[in-house]
Amino acid sequence: MAEVAVSSAGLTKRFGRQTVVDSLDLAVPTGAVYGFLGPNGSGKTTTLRMLLGLASADAGAAVVLGHAVPDGLADALPHVGALVEGPAFYPYLSGAANLARLDAADRSTDPSTRAERVGAALERVGLSAAAGKKAKAYSLGMKQRLGIAGALLRPRALLVLDEPTNGLDPQGTREVRALVRSLADDGTTVLVSSHLLAEVEQICSHVGVMSRGRLVAQGTLEEFRAASGVQVSVRTPDRTEAAATLARLGLTEVMVDGETGGTAGVRAALGSVAPEAVVAALVADGVRVRGFQVATTSLEDRFVALTGEGFDVAG
Repeated sequence: MAEVAVSSAGLTKRFGRQTVVDSLDLAVPTGAVYGFLGPNGSGKTTTLRMLLGLASADAGAAVVLGHAVPDGLADALPHVGALVEGPAFYPYLSGAANLARLDAADRSTDPSTRAERVGAALERVGLSAAAGKKAKAYSLGMKQRLGIAGALLRPRALLVLDEPTNGLDPQGTREVRALVRSLADDGTTVLVSSHLLAEVEQICSHVGVMSRGRLVAQGTLEEFRAASGVQVSVRTPDRTEAAATLARLGLTEVMVDGETGGTAGVRAALGSVAPEAVVAALVADGVRVRGFQVATTSLEDRFVALTGEGFDVAG
């Protein structure tokens, strides 16, 4: 089995004069849950569409499950399940009937085992009890799970999900998250795009961050946490003196907070300096230290620093 399930080199897409995906070098390890993270409009969906052959690239190359895109898609796609830009169903047909229609569109399947495949897919996503219910009566969460069931009508090595929890209530979000985790536990590689930081943190092992069409960072979630760094915060009325001391010690990103009084403070990236050395230097310089805190910079801060834009962080 290849070490990388999905990869691209210089993948580029333009609409007129606008470059929406710019020289993308993607690497999704086999067996990973890869969070494709970025603000809305950053190029995530366009990238997924190119990887699946739904849109053509203007430059660069991509490989999915060892097959070049688009020439080898006929060999790759039978092993790929995808839910891009939301599911669509016949509203007056039941969930089971909708899946049967979808299965019938796949000419490589055996009609005699269709009912078995539909039943297994519904069971996989927890919709067996609602199999006979009309799709129009499904909740948003149930519709998302039905869409994923359609992607799982046959065994898949790769599952591509575009904003799978978009618009869902907390219960629906939890249901989809649990399903993604169970699929990953069974060995399926999952590529999931999202603008929700909390979603990525809870279900993903790897992360790629998009900003204005460019992939600005990618790696394991632990690497992103480690790169977030450590900050010190000093509460003091002597802000100018404290900032000067921190800078002299070699701390970076020194910022002064607050207005006046004892609640004002100074923040800085600690780097390799020992926290106790910082406190000792502040006292030696005559800075009145009323509070001192060491904290790891949040992933949210890391992502905002990479993209220059805010993220929705609610799950």
